[in-house]
Amino acid sequence: MTGEEGALAQAFVQFALESGVLRFGQFKTKAGRMSPYFFNAGLFDDGAKLARLAGFYADRLIASGLEFDMIFGPAYKGIPLGATVAAELARRGRNVPFAYNRKEAKDHGEGGTLVGAPLQGRVLIVDDVMSAGTAVRESIAAIRGAGATPHAVAIALDRQEKATENGVDVDHSAVQYVRNQLGMQVVAIATLDDLLQYLSGRADDALSAHRQGVLDYRARYGAG
Repeated sequence: MTGEEGALAQAFVQFALESGVLRFGQFKTKAGRMSPYFFNAGLFDDGAKLARLAGFYADRLIASGLEFDMIFGPAYKGIPLGATVAAELARRGRNVPFAYNRKEAKDHGEGGTLVGAPLQGRVLIVDDVMSAGTAVRESIAAIRGAGATPHAVAIALDRQEKATENGVDVDHSAVQYVRNQLGMQVVAIATLDDLLQYLSGRADDALSAHRQGVLDYRARYGAG
């Protein structure tokens, strides 16, 4: 990671904390783990926060040099994320088509589960985090089913922790699975390593006190 990317990640962690999106305490994950931190992108819940969030995605995507032809936002959190990122990229002079899916098929009007631009070319999936990778796999199936290429995934935070399959921990994270097994690029604004670095650099005792809990969690469930 370059110094510029590291600075972007640190700024994002601070923004997530200030927005109440990143919190510390005891939180039960979908995998049944007790996590010392929680990241809820649904709390980027006003226009100013969404606009700034889209700016972080755009900065990271541009810095990565990733090439793609359109954006796909998986239901539900990926829909506003993909839309605002597409709008921010267009504002910066890179206008790309955008599409998203419904959870339930519509049986009237245009019908189907896909909305927006036709899926074609190299598709970038935009979402918040990737825990089990289920949403990404569903998106990949929809994209391939439409004859397009699932090319890459952009997420806000890479938790860098072991995925679970059939209720059992596996050695790889969902991000590693998508990269290594599916052959897709994954671009994250920040990672758990960035969060730990942020906590290490704080003079705020209340905040830095959470670092050990996060380190212990990483030692138990970390991957990547």
